[in-house]
Parts: sequence; C-alpha cells; structure tokens
Amino acid sequence: MAELSTQPLILAGEGWSDYGLVDSGHGRKLERYGAYRFIRPEPQALWTPRIEDWDAHAEFVPGSDEDGGGRWRYDKPVPRDGWELCWQDVKFAAQCTPFRHLGFFPDMAPVWSWMGEQLAGKPDASTLNLFGYTGVGTLALSDYGPVTHVDASKKSVAQARANATLSSMESRSVRWIVDDAAKFAAREVRRGKRYDGIILDPPKFGRGPEGEVWRLEEHLSGLVADCRRLLDEDSRFLFLTVYAVRMSSLAIAGLLAELFADLPGTIEHGDLAVREDQGGRLLPTAIFARWRRD
Repeated sequence: MAELSTQPLILAGEGWSDYGLVDSGHGRKLERYGAYRFIRPEPQALWTPRIEDWDAHAEFVPGSDEDGGGRWRYDKPVPRDGWELCWQDVKFAAQCTPFRHLGFFPDMAPVWSWMGEQLAGKPDASTLNLFGYTGVGTLALSDYGPVTHVDASKKSVAQARANATLSSMESRSVRWIVDDAAKFAAREVRRGKRYDGIILDPPKFGRGPEGEVWRLEEHLSGLVADCRRLLDEDSRFLFLTVYAVRMSSLAIAGLLAELFADLPGTIEHGDLAVREDQGGRLLPTAIFARWRRD
C-alpha cells in the first residue's frame, strides 16, 4: 500500500546558462531566456524586488480578466520567430506566446531530473507525457526509452517535433500524438497498455482537438484513475503538477493516495519553485503530487 507523506516538500529549480529568475516582487518576475530578459505577471511574488529598476526586452501586460488575456509590450528587439535555448542535451525554441509563456516551463527542470533518477537502471523504460506542450520533458525522457507525447494542440506538437530535430533527436522512439489527453488515456486502458512512468501537467481549463472541454476540478480524478490503470508494481512513478488553482497539494496527494492504495511506494506532495539567481529567494510556481516506487 502506498504511504502518504504528510510533510510537504519544496522541489526548487536552479537557474542555468540559458535560463534564470533574475528578480521578483510586487506581483511580477524578471527572467532571462538566453540573451533576452522578460517581465511577466507573478501573483505569488508578494515581496519587494531586490533590484529597483528592471531592464527587460519585453513585458507581458495582462488583460483585465482573471483567467488570462493580455499582450506583449516590446521595449527592445526580440526575434519574433524564436531563438534557440537548451537544457542539458535538449535544444528547443523559445518564443513570446500570446499566453504569456515563452515556449517551455523552466520550473519543470527539477521534475525532468527527478524522473530520470527514477528511471535510471531500467532498460527501455516506457513513459507517457500527457499535456506534453513543446516536448522538452519528452525529449529528456527519451534518454531512457520510448515516450508517448500527447497534447491537444497541433501547434504545440509541431513545435515539439521541431525541437526534436533541433536537438538531433528526431530518430528517437517518440510517438507524437495530437489528441485529448483524457480520451487517449481511456483508450490506452482499454488496449491494456502499461507504462513505467507518467507525467501529467493539466491546465485549469482547456479544449481538445475536437472541442472537448477540460475543467480540472471536474475531470482530474477520472484522468488520474485511468493513469493509475496504466501503471503496475513494476512501474516507477507518476508526477502530477497543477497550476493557477486555489487548491492544496495535500488535496491532489489525497487523490493519489486513494487511487494508488493497492500499489507499494510513497506519495509525496508540495510546491514547485524557482530560486532567484542572486540571494536565493524561492518563488513558488505550482503544486505537485507524485507517486514513486520505493
């Protein structure tokens, strides 16, 4: 029976050559993406910035509604068609998107490292990346065996394929699938599939390629239940991240504890965070819960 750890963890990411959190505060954050600096909204940065004046190439100005919208305001030239970054051996294109992101989620870097640790020593480990976005995590997982990458956005999957080519990893065993994540997982259950590890990074709200509606509070439990059916005693992990919701990590850990009660292992939960380049201050970005096979 999987044991639930009640002590929350902090999984903190550090900056690297192509990314860093320069400063944060007053509801914003200043980040470096290669040679360019950007300001984005960050509601959890409640403190005062260390640096008085922020020098950035562009700033994302949010819309008036709570659920999104907004635009980029450019103060210096930025390549509109993107520029190349890397994380370890994975190369990928960064770009200012209409959704305030820049083509990848840097706070996921410690998650990619942790998954690799879980799979180390297991030959040809098969993994499933649901809501895989532009494929940086998928390409990191491909070091360990075949990966199935699923995202409802054709544009995101096309960019993930382009990132594989950019990384000279296009020949690796990756299935690139444009599909609704919940429908795909349910079909995999019916097919009797299994995986050694699953990562899922669902949005608060979204739509599938055929107009399917995703609402996290309504649909998460069913999706995680199907993911559990795709794992067995020989599997290594499930990692779930949740952004932009008023929910405790203990809540999603409780869901995992219920669904993984028949498997050995440990369920842990807590915050994802990014550490500032100077001073070491931690900026929380999301909550997570994970099951790992001990």
